[in-house]
Amino acid sequence: MKTALLFFLLGALADIVGMGIYVERHPPTTTPLREQARDATTRMVDQTKTAAVTVKDSVADKLVEWHLTPADIKADLDKTGQVVRQKSASAVGAISDARILAVIKAKFVLDADLSAWAINIDVKDHDVTLKGFVNSPDLIGKAIALSLDTDGVSAVTSDLIVAGS
Repeated sequence: MKTALLFFLLGALADIVGMGIYVERHPPTTTPLREQARDATTRMVDQTKTAAVTVKDSVADKLVEWHLTPADIKADLDKTGQVVRQKSASAVGAISDARILAVIKAKFVLDADLSAWAINIDVKDHDVTLKGFVNSPDLIGKAIALSLDTDGVSAVTSDLIVAGS
């Protein structure tokens, strides 16, 4: 029994030495798994940054297109106390109010600047009403833009108030 164990250990030792010599003489030609994972992660981070910049630029363009710049919002608030924007009738589809509400809430939850808890969203017949508080006039425009950029929405009325004003 001791002899069998001795031969087993000698065989294992010879295997380890042999593998070391083989790897030394024949280095791997492929990139190690960690490097591949690191490269994939770097590519994913770069793609995410690019997508974020694209989305940010897209939102900025829509803020201008829909007249939701801080100056536009201030003018509307001074004039009527509300900010109202409408889409063309062709943009409104057969999407339920409940789905519209869920999508807008999800957008607010995913946006670091907007608080889904501080903004109440009501949807009736594809018309969205926003009530509550935001930290700056810019965020009123952002909330309206995110709501208006939701499939099925025909109009957005904002009764949002800038906190502290």
